[in-house]
Amino acid sequence: MCYITGKIGADMVIDGIQVARVAIPLRTPFVTALRRVTQIEDAIIIIRTADGASGHGEAPPTAVITGDTLESIERFAGWMAPRLLGRDIADLNDILHSIRTAPFERNTSPRAAFEIAVYDLWAQMTGLPLQRALGGSKDRLKTDLTISVNPIPEMVRDAETAVGRGFGHLKIKVGKNAGEDFERLSAVQQAVGSRAMLSIDANQGWSADEAIAIMRRLENGGLKFDYLEQPVPAGDLDGLKKVTAAVETPVLADEAVFSSRDAARLLERDAADLINIKLMKSAGISDALHIAALAERYGKECMIGCMLEGPVSVAAAACFAASQNCVTRFDLDGPMLASRVPVEGGAVFDGPDIILPTAPGLGITAIDGMVIRKEYR
Repeated sequence: MCYITGKIGADMVIDGIQVARVAIPLRTPFVTALRRVTQIEDAIIIIRTADGASGHGEAPPTAVITGDTLESIERFAGWMAPRLLGRDIADLNDILHSIRTAPFERNTSPRAAFEIAVYDLWAQMTGLPLQRALGGSKDRLKTDLTISVNPIPEMVRDAETAVGRGFGHLKIKVGKNAGEDFERLSAVQQAVGSRAMLSIDANQGWSADEAIAIMRRLENGGLKFDYLEQPVPAGDLDGLKKVTAAVETPVLADEAVFSSRDAARLLERDAADLINIKLMKSAGISDALHIAALAERYGKECMIGCMLEGPVSVAAAACFAASQNCVTRFDLDGPMLASRVPVEGGAVFDGPDIILPTAPGLGITAIDGMVIRKEYR
């Protein structure tokens, strides 16, 4: 299912939209094969209605993956916001269609932010928390925690710290130097493998042959990992399929799948064992629902992931995941990597635990330290 049919509850007419920014320092730098980041700096979208309700959305500037910058997100918002004023949230399908068909190339992150804010308001109209409005019954999830690619002693130390914080699943970043990645993975496995499940994320940093060689060496040494994420470049479906067929560890497609169209192509070719759904890739909840439906049709499981995002969009991703049976893995650690959580109300982020909202929608009442960039009325 992609869209919700029919009108629910009283009218909620959009009469104001704010575009803002929020900056949240990280506990430690976030380092992958693609980038190094020291703080979360996201765009915030707040859609207000005439009856006093507020829906919140969020978009990170992940230019290296989605192509979005803070400036491009705000340009999209500047075009989109005036076209939503006066619209009724009860006409959910029409609003989602307008967001999805806005004449901008890709811009998946700002589309997701607007969709999240609209779904937040729609769920408030139903009187249910978002995960319940989407048909889910779970109220709590456990996320993994990412260990950045760094010198081996630092990665081991970070893994030890993560286990000490209660995380039972760690995702190990590699892919900057295939020649050293075996040693990185072996060292972390030896240090914490008996106390935590480990996964691997190469962020497109290996060739198919490098991935096969490294994984066979690990597997032949008796080292087990829950999955191997996106070992090869996003466009190399042949290479991804080759790795999937050659190794025992399940292969998870991430950057190879943005949309439901991408998912269909990958599933038809059986090029991966698992799919990583991210709202910032799928341009929001509506197409994420399509991807999950396709995965279920093909008997595949999914992971819900995030970019380096704050608690607004991560809460929305958690609510989506809680409504989908095929989503069995949770990589929603953005708020856990941050030095603070500047959101009042809504989901609670407590170590590895994400406690989903109990108030209608996302349940967010305020965002501390937010800087307003533009208002539309």
